[in-house]
Amino acid sequence: MPGIKLENITKRWGKFFGVDNISLDIPDNSFVTLLGPSGCGKTTLLRMIAGLETPTEGRITIGDRVVFDSNAGINVPANKRKVGFLFQNYALWPNMTVYENISFGLKNINEELPVLDDEAKQTADIARALANGKRIKEIVGECYGKNGKLDEKKAQVKLIDNYNISVFSAKELLGLGIHTAADPAAAAKTKLTAYEEKLSSIKARYQAEGKELNDRFEVTKGGKPVIEKRKLSKEEIDSKVRACARIVKIGMFMDRYPAELSGGQQQRVAIARTLAPEPQVLFMDEPLSNLDAKLRLEMRYELQRLHVETGSTFVYVTHDQMEAMTLATRICLINNGVLQQYDAPLTVYSRPGNLFVADFVGNPSINFVEGKGTAQSDGSVSLDIFDGVKARFVPTEPLNMAEWKKRRNDEADKKAAETAQRLSQKGAVEKANKDEVFKYHVQKVTEEDESVADEVIPTEEDYVIGIRPEAVKLEANGKLSSTIYGAMPTGMESTLKLRIGEYLITGVVFGNDTYAIGSDAKVSISGNDILLFDRISGKLICAGSLEL
Repeated sequence: MPGIKLENITKRWGKFFGVDNISLDIPDNSFVTLLGPSGCGKTTLLRMIAGLETPTEGRITIGDRVVFDSNAGINVPANKRKVGFLFQNYALWPNMTVYENISFGLKNINEELPVLDDEAKQTADIARALANGKRIKEIVGECYGKNGKLDEKKAQVKLIDNYNISVFSAKELLGLGIHTAADPAAAAKTKLTAYEEKLSSIKARYQAEGKELNDRFEVTKGGKPVIEKRKLSKEEIDSKVRACARIVKIGMFMDRYPAELSGGQQQRVAIARTLAPEPQVLFMDEPLSNLDAKLRLEMRYELQRLHVETGSTFVYVTHDQMEAMTLATRICLINNGVLQQYDAPLTVYSRPGNLFVADFVGNPSINFVEGKGTAQSDGSVSLDIFDGVKARFVPTEPLNMAEWKKRRNDEADKKAAETAQRLSQKGAVEKANKDEVFKYHVQKVTEEDESVADEVIPTEEDYVIGIRPEAVKLEANGKLSSTIYGAMPTGMESTLKLRIGEYLITGVVFGNDTYAIGSDAKVSISGNDILLFDRISGKLICAGSLEL
């Protein structure tokens, strides 16, 4: 399966930028989630890659094929990009059976394809099954009801799944009666000889014409498949439908209508229908949002398994950060149409690039603590936090704060120059939805009305400490005195709200202890994943430990 490359993709409506100059490399066979709040541009970006939306500027490459280039005037339509799209709404035809829904797109295919000999394929499939007559009897033997009658439909599905064959081959195999023979091995051997002779006869006919059949039963001439424009045969359609049904485990529901299926089963049908045409890339736009919490969790496991089994490249849109963390190989986090961070899930969690990323990823949310202080010659930062508590931030890696702030200023100047250059070009417009430093939230006992609060202009001495809830520990020798303000036990762990002066921080404590609200507790901040952010730019400076 191919990778995807986006170069300077922009989509705007007037002065509103839905997607603002995003460049992205999505590797082959990756599972990338586009994550962000509602209205951030993630669905617009997905639709542009799929061809359902036209970018204002940029270039999109799928595999080695350019499918969009604003400068070259290239815009390959969606139906020619060989991509699959799974929507939030399953969009199943209510008047069609599951089989008809899955096969619908396959019946409309009419393109240059290798010539396939269906008769030879069916003959070879049945011969392969007949190699073990006892196994056939065992498979069919599992399909008898309590009344002693054979459930032929169930037997056909079992044969299809066990031998990876079409329903036509399964019906013919069942009709041979191997399962009723006293000696199934001998009966199968007799039938096998006839099918082998038939297959040899078909191959001999092609040889007489100067042609051959390859392992996929495609007609070849001079070692190359014979190509012609054609539709898929019934055998090909059925084989693809059954293969997809087997992957998502809905083989027994082929004759049912969507109304007769649960939400999870309908979702599986929608996935199978998307997979059937063998798309190069599979796009999914919040496909699990209509399911209940338990079913959503089950379908996450199914999507993980599906990604491994198909080997496809998945691009998945969600606003659920837990879904993104558990499914993705890489997370693409977007806000206000701008790419914020593109990394592996655990990197995004433990080393967020800025305040927005740190706040958006993680449940319970990260604690933000404002600090004022100065950098020391050894790289540490002396801080005043919680209105008077003295602390020292010690970075895990060498840090020269002066050099870091110089790079920050240089990057800001470069971005300003690039923006000015872009605006100087003909037809350029200024972005109406301007980018701003993320306004983080500091938890307090008495919340201020942010709409009337005076905006404080940060200085070089202002920092923000990011503390994940799991770094907050209740210990007898803790340096911070707190009061338990709230407790939410879930059995395996408890989420606590701890009051330190007029501030609140969230902690996660493992175990099934009971915590009385109003009781005193000593708190320590542990670990080397405490985050230090620059308050002026909102960017991550580094990770380290916090000494109180």
